[in-house]
Amino acid sequence: AMSKSAVKISSDLLANPLCEQEPGFLEMVTAFDTAMKRMDSFNQEKVSWLWLQEGRAGSLSHPFSRFSSVFPSLNMAVKRREQTLQDYKRLQSKVEKYEEKERTGPVLAKLHQ
Repeated sequence: AMSKSAVKISSDLLANPLCEQEPGFLEMVTAFDTAMKRMDSFNQEKVSWLWLQEGRAGSLSHPFSRFSSVFPSLNMAVKRREQTLQDYKRLQSKVEKYEEKERTGPVLAKLHQ
């Protein structure tokens, strides 16, 4: 998205009337436009290459899956993190539920556990 914006800016600069008046400015903007178009095409090639790689190996969606057999502790750490995240979300929803209830003694006791 960033390179698309840069290409748009460089195209807008080329359409600027100042380019017709100042040859030095036109030369500079033309060089900028060429560089931005090259950068955009390079980025597009990279994105399409990454999509091909993901389709073959699934390496973008699960980059650690290739190394799970080499580093079993990494796989365990990822599972522990996912479990902790699920526990956190469950407890957070409980806290939100108790915060919405009327502030009575038992509710306040459960809220501050």
